[in-house]
This record gives sequence, C-alpha cells and structure tokens, in this order.
Amino acid sequence: MAHKKEAQKEGCYGDEVREHILEFAEDGGYEAIPEDEREEWFTRFKFWGLFHQRDGQESYFMMRLTNASGVLEPGQLQAIAEVARDYATGPVENPEFGDGWIDLTTRQSIQLHWLKLEDVPEIWEKLESVGVSSRSSGGDTMRNISGSALHGKVEEYVDSGPLLERFQEELRGDDALANMPRKFNISVTGSKSGCAQDTLNDIGFEPARKEIDGEAVRGFNVRIGGGLGGRQPRAASPLDVFVRPENAYEVGRGFVELYHEYGDRQNRSKNRSRFFVEDWGEEEIRETLQEEYVDFELETAGESFREEYTYNAGKPADAGKRDHVGVHDQTGEGMHYVGLTVPVGRMPAEDALELAALADEYGSGELRLTRRQNPVIVDVHEDVLEELLAEPLLSEYRPEPSPFERGAMACTGTEFCSIALTETKARMARTLRWLNKNVDLPDDVESIKMHYSGCTADCGQAMTADIGLQGMRARKDGEMVEAFDIGVGGGVGEEPSFVEWVQQRVPADEAPGAIKNLLEAFAAHRREGQTFRQWVEATGTESLIEFCEPEETEFEAPYMTDAKQSWYPFAESESLAEATAKSSLVPSDD
Repeated sequence: MAHKKEAQKEGCYGDEVREHILEFAEDGGYEAIPEDEREEWFTRFKFWGLFHQRDGQESYFMMRLTNASGVLEPGQLQAIAEVARDYATGPVENPEFGDGWIDLTTRQSIQLHWLKLEDVPEIWEKLESVGVSSRSSGGDTMRNISGSALHGKVEEYVDSGPLLERFQEELRGDDALANMPRKFNISVTGSKSGCAQDTLNDIGFEPARKEIDGEAVRGFNVRIGGGLGGRQPRAASPLDVFVRPENAYEVGRGFVELYHEYGDRQNRSKNRSRFFVEDWGEEEIRETLQEEYVDFELETAGESFREEYTYNAGKPADAGKRDHVGVHDQTGEGMHYVGLTVPVGRMPAEDALELAALADEYGSGELRLTRRQNPVIVDVHEDVLEELLAEPLLSEYRPEPSPFERGAMACTGTEFCSIALTETKARMARTLRWLNKNVDLPDDVESIKMHYSGCTADCGQAMTADIGLQGMRARKDGEMVEAFDIGVGGGVGEEPSFVEWVQQRVPADEAPGAIKNLLEAFAAHRREGQTFRQWVEATGTESLIEFCEPEETEFEAPYMTDAKQSWYPFAESESLAEATAKSSLVPSDD
C-alpha cells in the first residue's frame, strides 16, 4: 500500500498546484482552505516552495526559492530583500535577529518566513518579474541544483554551466517528473575543489578525464545515492560511468526517470535514493540505464580529481581553497570575487538590500550563493577592491572572519521546523560569540567547521563537520531540557567521513564548555600544521571522549526547557517527552 503522502499528491501535484494556491489566496488565504483538507494541501503546496510553519504559527508560511548553483542575477537579491522587508514579518521580533530577514540555505538558495498566503500572488509577481521562482524547491521533487558556485567566473576543468542550465530548464522544468517518490538532489562540479559536494547528492557529476580512442577527453564521472539524515548517512558511490559533457544530461535524466518509476512509494523512512541504490546495486542500475534510458554506449569511469578536492576536505590551508570566503582572483585581468561570512546564514532585509547595492556599485550586480550559507560578490575590479573592503557592511559580514564564524552552519531548528528538537540559529550565534571570546586557537587554524542540526534529519549537515551538533533531549535537575549529541571528524573531499559521536545528550548549557575543552585539547596536542580532522583521525576515541567533557560555564543558554521558544505565540502542545518520542527519528522533508 502506498504511503498516505502519495494519496495526498495523487490527482494534483506539480505545476497545477499553483492555480489552487492563487485561488486560496484570493478567497482569503489560510482560512479559505477547508480544515479537513489542510494536511493534503500543505503537502501539495511544497512543490511550489510553500511550507506551512509549525503548530502555533497557523496561517504563516515559509517560502523557499530556487536558483540553480546559487546564481543571483543583477536585481534578484534586491527583489528578494524587498519581499523580506515588506512581507516576511512575524508577530513579534526574534530577540537575536529582529524581524524581516532572509535565510541562506545549504543548497545555495534562500528561504523567507512569516509569509501570509493572501500575499503570495504579489510576492510571486515581484520575484518572477526579475526571474526568481519558488517552483520545485520543496516536497517530493528535484530540489535546487547544487553546482560550482563560481562557474563561469573561475577556470573549471569542465565547463559546468551548460549542463546546470539544461538540468534546470529541461529536467526540473518537466512537470511529468514533478512527483518523485521523495526529494531528489542533483549536483554538478566542474572545478577540482569539489565545492558542489557530489558525495551528498542523489546523483552527482564530478570532473574527470578518460582516454577514448587515443584521445584525452574531459567529462564527468557519475556518483549516485548520497545523502544524510536519520543517523544513516551514505556517501554517493561510483556508478562506474564516464560521460562526455554533451551526454551527461541524458544520464542524469535517465537516473531521475529510473528512480521516478521504481523508487519506493510506501516506506518514507526508506525511500530516498540512497536506499534505492543499496537495494538495486550500482551494477544493475548501470545496466538498466544502458538498456532502457540512454541511447549511446556508456563508458567506464575515468580518472577523477578527488585527491585534489579541498572543499570541506580537512586539508591544511596551503592545500587549496576550503570554501569561498575571502578575496580571490577571478577570470579576467584584474578581477576578483569577495566571499562574505554570514555565520548562521541569516541576514536582515536591510543588510541584504545593502549587499545588493554593493554588488551593483563595485561589481556587475551579480552574486553567488555557496553551500556554506554565504554570499559572494563577483566581478570586482582591483581598482575598487579596497573601497569595497572598507564598506561598513563588510565589517559585519567579514571576508576575514574568526575560525568559528567561518566554519559555522545551522539549520532552521524549532523556530519553524515541526520535527526539530532544539532551537538552532540564535543559540549558534550566541555560541560563536562565546567561543570567539573564550577559546584561543593556533594562528594557522583558519576554520573550525561546526554544523548544528536541530534533529537527526541533519539539514544542517552535522554529519560532515569538524564538530557536529545534533539536537536531542536530556533530563537535568528533574527537567527535560534541550541537549546536543556532539560528533567529531566529519568532512567530504577525496575520502568522505562522517562524525564519530563522542558525547550524547549534553544539556545545552554544558555543550559550549565541552566544545571549549575539546578545542583546547586540539590546540595543545596537535602537530604543527595539523587540521582538526587530521588530529581527530590520529587521536583515539577514548581520548576524544575524555577531551570533550561537558562543563557548566558562564555561557547563558536561554529557553533550555522550551520546545517552542517563548518569544513567539505558540499554541499549547504536548510535553517535551512526547515531542521527543514522536520526532526523534522522523525523516527530513527540508
């Protein structure tokens, strides 16, 4: 029997949902949706990037946008920021971030919160007038495509732009493939840094070369079945296929169609493509693609450049760029790009408007978004570079941040997510300030990648961090409180690794002390030049557990006992224990 979500999607999904959203908006918004039909309509709305917020926030919606590989054309960020300023305002201000802001995502796009359904037609009109869409950004469909964030601006081994554009326009634009068994992530990496993180995607294309008929050919190797969540992470595995750039689209489409047709639509906790790949096996998938989905002879995998990957690969700074933060050379004489740091991916609308204005004034107006929740100003000539770096906004979102700010990421958390177990964004912001003040690291340590997910769905990618935090519950002094599991040693690159959990259910007020103790041990015991990931790999588990000793400090941890933060008008709900029992292993629908 198909899962109930399939019944909710049946008969109405994909492009046709848009007209229903517009009708509900015109008829009064949230109240126009029949109460007994809301669950199924909210499932359908997600295809158009519209997510009803959690219990107690009835009538408010989040909208996720989509822009393949993080490209924001001139004028697009300005329009998004104006929508955030004019429409994304909650009933009260967030005590850390205020009101009216944008959230940068780990898939190189943007989310807006506190939207009213009746405002959606005006919001779409404004965004779509500059080419921004929310289509296919949520639900059981192909999500925003990840790619080399600076493609077209820096030299790539394989030009990824044409393939990214074709996937965006032809594949994601095909309404016949809108209703997938589950969400499906595609990535294309053209550079040798590995910045699209093919390891974490349902299908990933990575640069490779192969000698064919005596000719050295540039193209892509293909990996399938990667993903995080539910404490069951899986690194994408080789399909043993090399494709020329002109054939890559057909292979990508073939795997999407194969999963669309044969993917499990019954068990949602086991129907992501990583389980599909484990069930079928790479060999059978390759043979089926060859026999039924592609019309050219598949070549076996070529020589990859994975040994050169540096993006979140745990390598020293002199090995190559580990992210897009800072000032870097760009294609074109005297041209540069400038990567800013938004520590937990949240930026007030007024700052986003200022960022758009700076991109216009000092660059071409175009920006790029990265997989680390950061924006990049591109096309900056050296003649105006120093003026840009002196702008006040760049002292707030620094191109040269602290190691903790540079490495921080955080998911949405209980603020808006119904399956999260802890608050994330504000707590991480507080933690970063505390670590900056209380922990000294060696001068050659430029980044500590600390990722925070509010639950095991791992939307914050805690499994791939130097220090990964996942939200849990624990009992302290007779009360149920917010807590973390703390893991160490994750990362991608040539040999992806997922964190080893060294402390579990650490109360939120003791976790910063545990992190401090761990980092001080790292600073004291590391070899010169050794990165945190390298140090973890060289240090025994027992020692890591001992180093990461929870400790109460002067760190203030508000809302320790609040599953739903007190500054928002949440409705009455079940106890924390009940929420934990129901939510701890719910699969992500991010």
